[in-house]
Amino acid sequence: MSQLLYIESSPRKDRAASIEVARHFVGAYQAQHPQDTITTLDLWATELPRFDAATIDAKYAILHGQPHTEEQRRAWAAVESICRQFTGADKYVFSVPMWNFSIPYILKHYIDVLVQPGQTFTFSPETGYRGLVTGKPALVVYARGGAYGAGTGAEGYDQQSRYVQQILGFIGFTDVKSIFIEPTLGGPGPKDQAIAAALRQADELVKTF
Repeated sequence: MSQLLYIESSPRKDRAASIEVARHFVGAYQAQHPQDTITTLDLWATELPRFDAATIDAKYAILHGQPHTEEQRRAWAAVESICRQFTGADKYVFSVPMWNFSIPYILKHYIDVLVQPGQTFTFSPETGYRGLVTGKPALVVYARGGAYGAGTGAEGYDQQSRYVQQILGFIGFTDVKSIFIEPTLGGPGPKDQAIAAALRQADELVKTF
């Protein structure tokens, strides 16, 4: 039995194309794997710890091999709780809308809490950085108002998928599939066509996920 963690980062819910396709994928996955556990993490309904001075100091204490103060210990415990939920999963689905060519700030907050030494990566002067979240598949569903794919001339503006791919690779992911829904602001016709194509892609990807 596997555990799938679905991470939702759009506040628009039923009006979000990324959520529509991601939920379709998760529903199809559940139908094929009824014995698996699915957890939905709605980042807008989750109290994420602040990455404040105590948390930053706790992080650098770890990197420098120093013990935590009591304040740092409490701050780091909140970080560890987020990391345990993430690393405890076996498979991952993300729904990610594009905001200002990048990702929603709530997802960036989650990533900043999650990507920590000893939790999702390690570092040594001899070997450098090494991701700890390995051997697990992930699917990322991206929605964008415009078109930023190959041949559009706007590829350089895409800091959304580039960042997500980079950060997932940094913490150890090597099996990351992507679904792109674009353009969603081109009127009902183009948007509906983009969603329909993404749903078909989701149906294919779920067969081997």
